[in-house]
Amino acid sequence: MEWTDDAYVLAARAHGEAGAIVDLLTESRGRYVAHVAGGASRRMKPFLQPGARVIVGYRSRTSEQLGSAQLEPVGEGPSALFDDPLALAGLSAAAAVAQGALPEREAHPGAFLAFEALTLALTHAEIWPAVFVRFEAGLLEELGFGLDFSRCAATGSTDDLIWVSPKSGRAVSREAGEPYRDRLLALPPFLLSAQGGLRAGDVGAGLALTAHFLELNVFNPLNRPLPPSRVWLVDKLTEAGRL
Repeated sequence: MEWTDDAYVLAARAHGEAGAIVDLLTESRGRYVAHVAGGASRRMKPFLQPGARVIVGYRSRTSEQLGSAQLEPVGEGPSALFDDPLALAGLSAAAAVAQGALPEREAHPGAFLAFEALTLALTHAEIWPAVFVRFEAGLLEELGFGLDFSRCAATGSTDDLIWVSPKSGRAVSREAGEPYRDRLLALPPFLLSAQGGLRAGDVGAGLALTAHFLELNVFNPLNRPLPPSRVWLVDKLTEAGRL
């Protein structure tokens, strides 16, 4: 079994004296784990950081076996963000969420494209936290748990949608949701439209929204918490006044 594909590194850990086990998000084949000979070397380590873009040459004797991979770096990768620790934290959190949420060897091209869009946005400090929220919403969509903001779940209205049902993931209008506002999740306008704009508190509301449904539909059924790096990212954004 042999193939070549574009990919992002999600995680890597040392294996043996010089190798590494690398978790990859590929464009065409989804999440794959492979052994990389020499992955623990100083030369390779910079290319095995979470979020690094690579071209993967994969080979295994059988489709079920852990295969080996050769990686060719593409672009600067995470090193381009070394002067922005907050953006690096965002990249690490996104990689951890993708690694924890996506099943192995199941094609999810939408997840790859969402991750790619986030990596391109990370150099734009004012917008990437909102793109991170959209990335997580895209993951939910890819996994079959998409949120529905098209109309009010109670009335069918498309106007004044400001809440989300924590059970169904469907939007709720201001009027219909008012009696239950303490039990509903806030719906920031930027998730309704690219022209929605960002107000104070919108990113925090968006992160709370996607975290709720990632926990409900993805991580809790696997008996896992949200990745620590995702929790840490919210703490860092809070400290920086970016929520």
